[in-house]
Amino acid sequence: MKAVIPLAGKGTRLRPHTHLTPKPLIRVAGKPVLDFILDDLLAAGVSEVVFIVGHLQDRIRAHIAANYPGIRAHYVVQEVQDGTAGAVALARPWADGELLILFADTLFEVDLTITQTLDADRAGVIWAREVEDYQRFGVIVTDENGDMTRIVEKPSEPVSRLANIGLYYIRDHDLLFEGIEETLARGPGPAGEYYLTDAFQYMVDAGARIATAPVRTWLDAGKVDALLMANRYLVDGIRGGVDPAAVVSESVVSPLARIEAGARVSRCRIGENVTIEAGARVRDSVLRDTIVGRGARVEGSRLRRAMVGGGAVVANCEGSLNVVDHSQVLCSGAGGSRS
Repeated sequence: MKAVIPLAGKGTRLRPHTHLTPKPLIRVAGKPVLDFILDDLLAAGVSEVVFIVGHLQDRIRAHIAANYPGIRAHYVVQEVQDGTAGAVALARPWADGELLILFADTLFEVDLTITQTLDADRAGVIWAREVEDYQRFGVIVTDENGDMTRIVEKPSEPVSRLANIGLYYIRDHDLLFEGIEETLARGPGPAGEYYLTDAFQYMVDAGARIATAPVRTWLDAGKVDALLMANRYLVDGIRGGVDPAAVVSESVVSPLARIEAGARVSRCRIGENVTIEAGARVRDSVLRDTIVGRGARVEGSRLRRAMVGGGAVVANCEGSLNVVDHSQVLCSGAGGSRS
């Protein structure tokens, strides 16, 4: 089984951070979003991946080469941002068997072993999570056996509460790409894009049975507020705590925070949902709902709902900030004007 991961987007909802860092390499709870996905794939025995790249692709290629040398990586450039079907279509030269298709702007916990026990009469699996606010999502309508009958984008009526999370297993890859070809031939949707879900609909209309499978955890990582919520979930669980190699003095630290090895924190109050990455220096500050990147420096500040990029400097500031890597934000004092 191979994986296909579209990564070409510009990450506009995460600007300004994605001006310098590709969206899949934005860090949450001390780890790039893409790495959570790749670690899960390796654990499931998937070691060959087709990466659909574009924006800041050199950084993605370098990151994978340095951190995942065991992955057999194929790269194809999506020159035109024409949607999910257009992206996956580019993986056709390597699609000669079962495929996992994943999008790198969500984090999830699912049982990937279902792909090994799936009934022989199923052409694939779509993972779905039941939600209350169904009008925000594409939802999956199923039959009495739990197989997809159709996907409805942002329905006005509660035809289903099973949200499509963007994780798919396809056994019948020939029928998938037949559906993608038909989707591309029909012309783009209202937003000028071609949607992979239309190819799934083609498969179902052709008689394929695509099962739905449950999702234990689904975390959006595609915009700043959502990324901070994902950080909260992770530091409240497996990625929280103060590393023994961090230096913390004269400070109060919430148990729902993460301070990494090599970080130095002095005379601070570190509240809930805070990640301070390796090499960062934070002193005389109060932080809550904040990510401080590697090697960044925060002094004399009161921050909430903030993202401070790696190597950035923030001094004497108060409030919510989005600071790009290697930037400086020097304020006149807590609550003062920014310059």
